[in-house]
Amino acid sequence: MKIDFANLQYQYQLYKKEIDEAVQAVLNKSNYIMGEEITQLEKSLESFTNANHAITCSNGTDALLLAMMALGIKPGDEIITPPFTFIATAETIAFMGAIPVFVDVDERTYNIDPSKIEERITSKTKAIMPVSLFGQPADIDAIQLIADRYNLKVIIDGAQSFGSTYKGKTDSNLGDISTTSFFPAKPLGCYGDGGAIFTNDEELAVKMRQMRTHGQDKRYHHKYIGMGGRLDTIQAAVLNVKLKHYKKDIILRQKVADRYCEELETKDIVLPFIEKFTTSVWAQFSIRVKKRDEVQLYLKEQYIPTAVHYPRPLHLQECFRYLGYKVNDFPVSEIVSKDILSLPMNPYLLDIEINNINQQLLKTQV
Repeated sequence: MKIDFANLQYQYQLYKKEIDEAVQAVLNKSNYIMGEEITQLEKSLESFTNANHAITCSNGTDALLLAMMALGIKPGDEIITPPFTFIATAETIAFMGAIPVFVDVDERTYNIDPSKIEERITSKTKAIMPVSLFGQPADIDAIQLIADRYNLKVIIDGAQSFGSTYKGKTDSNLGDISTTSFFPAKPLGCYGDGGAIFTNDEELAVKMRQMRTHGQDKRYHHKYIGMGGRLDTIQAAVLNVKLKHYKKDIILRQKVADRYCEELETKDIVLPFIEKFTTSVWAQFSIRVKKRDEVQLYLKEQYIPTAVHYPRPLHLQECFRYLGYKVNDFPVSEIVSKDILSLPMNPYLLDIEINNINQQLLKTQV
């Protein structure tokens, strides 16, 4: 039994008629850059999230860059963020000439540990960038209290969590600016690169809209230094279709997660932990197991795909060696990175497939 990790082809076939018609409509109009589908998508995203402003952009990485550009982050500024995340989180901080200041994660949620933030704040700190890892928001209220106390901005890296909630609000409607990614394998993905930025601040929204088109306030008049950060119209057309079905997909993802949890609750497997005041969109279903590499090899032999998100924390990556961190600086991130293993997760996994994954995984724990 060969199992598909993300099952993107199945999803395409499910919505094929709608997607093909939407893409063909763009081709017929040949309005490939900032076509009407962009405006339509942004309005739908605002409605979905209840954020005042949704600004689509080229990808989740550029979303973070545009957020920092709009907030005026300068070289030498410090931004607090976790080391257990995809590299784009800290990479964009460094790209701005700012300094990523790492804070270890909570061992249950793998999100930044708010209790460890305050000790890392200096006179150079300008923002906190929590990550909604694996689809679950961080503890934003605790983070916001610290940010308010020290007059810091909060930029949420929600690349993996679009549609998740924190105390009843979507995580796209939290912090000063929230970002997301529409990379194809994300819970809501397009058919190439794509991303979005959300804010309730009118001034920031205007600024980011202009910065994504080279800082223009009108054609060939450039108010800011910006970038070519637009979302392609064809990608917006795809997302307009998929967003209509997304709430159903979230429910199906939760059912898959529930099935995993029902059968894998053993002393040898650490299951994902979801806080009572959050919901997850399950970008990944990541467990922790001992002898992770051996387990992964066995599952591969059974035609069960897995992934490791992430095998090395950012403070130990070669590109961040200049920051001067060393082994044991962030022990929780280092422990988790040795044990973490992501199982197949998509809304269309069949019961028979989940049963097979669970049975084979449990065999490795005997």
